[in-house]
Amino acid sequence: MATRLQEEYKNKIVGSLVKKFNYSSVMQTPKIDKIVLNMGVGDAVSNAKNLDEAVSELTQISGQKPLITHAKKSIAGFRLREGMAIGAKVTLRGSRMYEFLDKLINVSLPRVRDFHGVSNKSFDGRGNYTLGVREQLIFPEINYDNVNRVRGLDVVIVTTADTDEESHELLSDFGMPFARN
Repeated sequence: MATRLQEEYKNKIVGSLVKKFNYSSVMQTPKIDKIVLNMGVGDAVSNAKNLDEAVSELTQISGQKPLITHAKKSIAGFRLREGMAIGAKVTLRGSRMYEFLDKLINVSLPRVRDFHGVSNKSFDGRGNYTLGVREQLIFPEINYDNVNRVRGLDVVIVTTADTDEESHELLSDFGMPFARN
């Protein structure tokens, strides 16, 4: 079953991108490949319960179970040992990815205080976009009463676009609220 954004991509966005960038084939149009949600839990070193709470919140936000990330090397200043659990990440693809993007654009981002749009400069040069969310409370699944600590998370939108310009146009067509310069 296709989601609302998938239908919009097939019916409207592909056509407008082909027109704007003069692609010779519909298959050249960029699309969103995956969305990765990453939540670093630095205080998991001292209290492992914080990591469990982050995992449950990420599960509620994404709708699937996160993978626990581990430290690659030891850093004495942070009291960090190699192999310690320090975060969680989720990779969304397919209809779950489109549902999350729809929710992010239309529900969560408008709930941010003093929101003037997302940055135009967060592209990596290869068509991928990274967005930092300061608090997980903007997502409607998170119950404010059950949160004991405000945590942020990174949202990485990986596209098949070759350039940042193509990626910016793709995300704009999806409705991403970019800031006016």
